[in-house]
This record gives sequence, C-alpha cells and structure tokens, in this order.
Amino acid sequence: MVTPLPRVVIAAPGSGQGKTTVATGLMAALRARGLAVSGHKVGPDYIDPGYHAVATGRPGRNLDPHLQGEERIVPLLRHGAEVPVPADVAVIEGVMGLHDGAIGRDGFASTAHVARLTRSPVLLVVDVSGASRSIGALVHGFASYDPELTIAGVILNRVGSETHEAEVREAVARTGVPVLGALRRDGSLDTPSRHLGLVPAAERGGEARRTVDALGEHLARAVDLAAVLAVARRAPALPVGRWRPEDEVPRLAPTTVAVAGGSAFTFRYAEADELLAAAGARVVPVDPLHDEDLPPDCAGLYLGGGFPEVYAAELAANARLRDAVARAARAGMPVLAECAGLLYLCRDLDGQPMTGVVDASARMTGRLTLGYRDGVAVGAGALAEPGTVVTGHEFHRTQVEYGPGRVPAWRFRPRPSRAHGLGAAVEEGVVDGNVHASYLHVHWAGHPALATRFVAAAAHRAGVR
Repeated sequence: MVTPLPRVVIAAPGSGQGKTTVATGLMAALRARGLAVSGHKVGPDYIDPGYHAVATGRPGRNLDPHLQGEERIVPLLRHGAEVPVPADVAVIEGVMGLHDGAIGRDGFASTAHVARLTRSPVLLVVDVSGASRSIGALVHGFASYDPELTIAGVILNRVGSETHEAEVREAVARTGVPVLGALRRDGSLDTPSRHLGLVPAAERGGEARRTVDALGEHLARAVDLAAVLAVARRAPALPVGRWRPEDEVPRLAPTTVAVAGGSAFTFRYAEADELLAAAGARVVPVDPLHDEDLPPDCAGLYLGGGFPEVYAAELAANARLRDAVARAARAGMPVLAECAGLLYLCRDLDGQPMTGVVDASARMTGRLTLGYRDGVAVGAGALAEPGTVVTGHEFHRTQVEYGPGRVPAWRFRPRPSRAHGLGAAVEEGVVDGNVHASYLHVHWAGHPALATRFVAAAAHRAGVR
C-alpha cells in the first residue's frame, strides 16, 4: 500500500550556493499561502532545522542514512510530515553539493542518496554570480549525471541584473530543465555566522522570525510557487508506515528528565524528546543560563549540544545551577552530556568555572573537528553497556584535557578519510558511573535502545531516592 506525500529536495552544486536561503524562504512562503509545511534537513546539521522550525511552525527534522540507517529514512520523513498534523508538502534541504556524502563511501548519506531513498524530485539552487551561459553546461551535467535522480527545476541565486538573468535563462533552457525562479543579490537577507556556521535561530529570538518572514516574502516574489508545488505533487507515492517513538521503546515507570535548553544549548534532535516521552519520561526544559535549580523530582539530566563557549561567562555566573548539577551527579543522578554538555560538565571552560562533574579542562581552539564516527561503548554507564555499537557525528572547535584515570565513553573506529575521519582508533569522552559525557552526537532514532537505557536509569534513580 502506498500514500501520497508532495515533496521536493532543495539541492545545489556545492556549499554556499544558497540552499538554506531558498529552502527556508520556500517553507515560509508556502506556509504564508495557508499550506501545512514540514521541513527536513539532510545530514546531522542542527542549525538549519532551527530556521525550518521558525518557517513552518513545527519541529525541523533530520534525514541521515549514517545516523539513522537507510531503512528509517522514509519512515522518519513520513513521521515529520504527519506530526503534529499532516503536512500538505514536505521541503527537504540538502547538504553540501548534491552528490557529496561520507568521504570514501560513494556518496553515502549525500543529498542524492536521500533523494533516491525518498524518490523525491530535486530543485537545484545555483549561484550564478560568477557566470552566465556556463550555467547551462553545469545544469546539463547535473541533470544527466545520475539517471535515478530527477532534476525537476532550477532556482537561480545571486542574479546580477535583468540582462544577466536573461542570458542564464536562455542557456539553461537548452537543457530542458525549467528555471522556476531567480533571486537577486540582497545582502539584507544574510544570516549572521560564527565559528560553526549560522547563529542558531533560538539565539536570535524575534530577529530570526523577521529574517524568515523576509525570506518568505522574497521567495514568493522571485520563485514560481505554483510550479514548485506542481513538481512536489508529481513525486511518486511512498509506502505507508511512519516511524513511531512508541514502537521503538518500552513504556517504563514515570520519571522526570530535565533537558538543557536556552541560548547556550540549542542542539537536540526532536526525536530524542519524543523517545524520552514514549519511554515514560516527563521532559522538562532547564536553561543553564537563567534557571537556578533543576526541576522538582528530577531523576535524569540530558545536556545536549550548543555553544557554551560563547556563553561561558554567563554560565559561570549561574553558580546555583552549576552547584545543583554537581550535587545531583555526585548523588547518583544519571547525566548524559553531548558536546556542549561535556564542556559544561568540565571543571572549567576557557578559564571560566563550570560544574566540575568531569575531571577535565576545556578550551576553544582554531582547529575544526568534523566528521561521521562509528563508535563502540567502552565503559558501562547510564547510556550504553560496553560493546554497544553506535553511529554518530562530531562537530566542534574545542578541546578537552582529561585528568588521570579516565574511562572512555567511546572507541571510534578508523574511517577511510583522514580529512574528516580518523587514521586510527581513538578513545573519546568519559564514563564515570552515572555520568556519560562525550563529543559524540547520536541520533536516537537510529539507536532507540540508548533512550530506553537512559530512562530506565532515571526511573531506577527516582525509585530509590
């Protein structure tokens, strides 16, 4: 049995072509037309889905064959398109260039890979600022490179003038691929960036809302929305059946789990909260910048990703919560920390005092650590037992120096490319009884047993207090 889901993938020849601008603006423009829109992002990125959420009014979702498994991509797409209400159209923003995926794995986890898995038509966003007729050759190459993909249209970005646009349109017309829109250069629509990419929408508040609204208006003027919808509606029907968190984890004893939020902790996959809730947890946000205590009856703490290095002084100033977290960890509360959470658990971050739960010191560096990881759990803790195999992702510019006697959280397997991989096995993170902290981001939809184990540890803690 199959069921329709209008959908389109927004891709590009490479990074920096304007995918996020077009995808986010398209989501906002379609929503302004009264349509329910679900936003999706290929790859492990947390920041773009934050802008998608602003544009659509529903959680931004990720689709990543490495993190989630190929077999879950369509069910997760359907889940995102049906929760909280069925979407009229799904917009899937790609990652890097259309065919760029995990290094040394033949494009695995690329935008093209996800487009093939979901049988979605592709709109190619092309930055034409440095060329004119040559864009026709570029589009021809992408349209013919992979016969399993349908390049259903082109959106021209950073067009210089009417003459420039006409020249590019004429060249692209020879390929048979229609041009569905053309965006002029407009620096006022740029989103501020810093060391790991765009500044997250959650940190920008009303400013992010105004930016997304402006993008929607810009796309509505520059792009033929009816033609885009026609492309999306030509997507073939998908198999029935969506990913359901309640099918992935057993229902355990009710317990309260705090999850870090606020401006310093903006990175967490939406499915993590859904799995926690499905397993019996009452998920309560806590802002380490402003809240002075953990929630009442808190039995577990999940510190996700974000930018604590940007807010180190403010986090340090909230001594009451730092002390509360340290006391809870010492008393046996299960604590899970990913990347930013690891930094918060250290003794200090760039000289500013943190919680001191982990015997380690953290600092910013100029070196970017980025790449997919295959990890094996080393020490037993609240998240995994030794030997548990996971897929994950690292993305940071900080370094942690541990004290003696550390039991690592994960052992990363070597990967084919040294550029974004590992030439040899690496031990990373730390496990100390109830505390599991590391740089590794794991998408729990691909590894739901982690959510089960963490909630079980929290429920046990709640029952013995």
